[in-house]
Amino acid sequence: MPTFAAMKNVLLLLLLFHQGVSAQLIRKDSLQSYNKTLKPGEMKSDLTTFLNIRKAANSGLYRYRSQKQIDSIYKWAFKEVKKPMTTLEFFHIILQLTDFEGSCHNYTEPGSALVEYLNRQKAFFPYALKYIEGKIVFNNSGEQIPVGAEILSINGVPAQQLMQSFYKYCTTDGFNITQKQSNSVDRSYGIRYLYEYGVNDSFKIAYRAPGSNQSQTITAAAITNDERNAMFPKRYSAPVDSITDWRVQPSYSFKMVNPNTGLFNFRIFNMADDDMDPRFPGYVKYLDSVFRLLAQNNVPNLIIDLRGNPGGSDPTFEQPVMYLTDSNFKENAVAYSILGDGIPYEQYFWGTSTSHKMDSVEKVEGKKFLKDYFPVLINGRNMQNPKYNPVYHPKSPGYKGKLYMLIDENVASAGSHMASLVKAYARNVTVVGVETTGGYYYHNGHMSLVYELPNSKIKSKFSIVHVEQDAVVKPDQPEGRGIIPDYTVWPAFEGFMQNRDTQMEYVLKLINDGGI
Repeated sequence: MPTFAAMKNVLLLLLLFHQGVSAQLIRKDSLQSYNKTLKPGEMKSDLTTFLNIRKAANSGLYRYRSQKQIDSIYKWAFKEVKKPMTTLEFFHIILQLTDFEGSCHNYTEPGSALVEYLNRQKAFFPYALKYIEGKIVFNNSGEQIPVGAEILSINGVPAQQLMQSFYKYCTTDGFNITQKQSNSVDRSYGIRYLYEYGVNDSFKIAYRAPGSNQSQTITAAAITNDERNAMFPKRYSAPVDSITDWRVQPSYSFKMVNPNTGLFNFRIFNMADDDMDPRFPGYVKYLDSVFRLLAQNNVPNLIIDLRGNPGGSDPTFEQPVMYLTDSNFKENAVAYSILGDGIPYEQYFWGTSTSHKMDSVEKVEGKKFLKDYFPVLINGRNMQNPKYNPVYHPKSPGYKGKLYMLIDENVASAGSHMASLVKAYARNVTVVGVETTGGYYYHNGHMSLVYELPNSKIKSKFSIVHVEQDAVVKPDQPEGRGIIPDYTVWPAFEGFMQNRDTQMEYVLKLINDGGI
């Protein structure tokens, strides 16, 4: 029979074993377990792979940056990885590389296990914020911080530094920074904040109330991602924000603002996948009915509101332009990829979406489509099949009144492509709002590829088709910029506080004042 002392030792060993197992389980689900430390050799290998992929598959690598500039930033990156660093630290380097290229279609994210870990933490910022007049503004009502308060710092990081730190997440065509400015606040306090500043239990927030010169500070507890997702739609500015939100509004809609002014909204070009989509004829018929109504009633003013339009599929965005111009036009002047006869570095190829890895059957079908879309290889360029770039002709009844196009910094891809065509070819058009993130002359688009780096598991998505848009050269449209408005109008603080759409109000005032 075991002695009391022996039994005590066994119980002690069992207790220690249980504590050890518990500790292992805790460590397994810790940030350190997913945000692993990478060795210099692993990062150097990933950087080499990353650069080789970009050179072989990214037709826009040297669109806005010279080879010397690209070589220079990679030289910097290789110097940075000479000592061990975490996956997220390395991720920040990859973000700067992709942002430097100048394409709004570039997107990068850490490995799925790390993303999933961060999403299940109670570490999210508990309030909505908004970019207004160059400042971070508090955007929740019924809280200790008043609506409209200027946020001065969060956890000791000053507001301007916070905004700048998120610029690398907000990729844009060319060199314009309008979307970087607003999205560094409006869309950066979800998981991006965790990517950049890690996991926090609380947030020390310094702010200044509207009309006050006095700084105040509170500490707010972190919330879960689900709690943040439930809170965000209730933000103070939601009534105005929702007007241009493609997740809330129909893809397209029309109404008469008054007897003299029509309003055509295009929130996103997903009303049809292509001209073979059974939804396409209905969309075309609707457009025709609207322009017939405008002609029959001789409506003198038409507003086309593209704000917030992230893009979509052709030939949906070309259809309205045909009623607005006297000129023939094409989607592209030139379009090509540089893939050659297959997918370069296929061993690292993931798919076309970061959320889904392509299987072998999907790859075969994808390669068939690429071969059809880019059948001819000329001087290292896979030129677009002409059948995918038809000529569009003016349609009747064409709109002959005064046209006002309303744009903002979130107009991208097919949205900005339509804006480019309208500015290039439309009759009597006035452009109002904020420079688009999508380019006027060029972009990389149409098709995306995703690659996963072998050591860090970081995924990078980029569009492979170099597109020179059918855009007329204009003196107010410099290279590497989005569509430049005739009247630059950002949302104003007064409008924010009163929940007014001051950009639309500006257009209506222009109309009431007789235009320009």
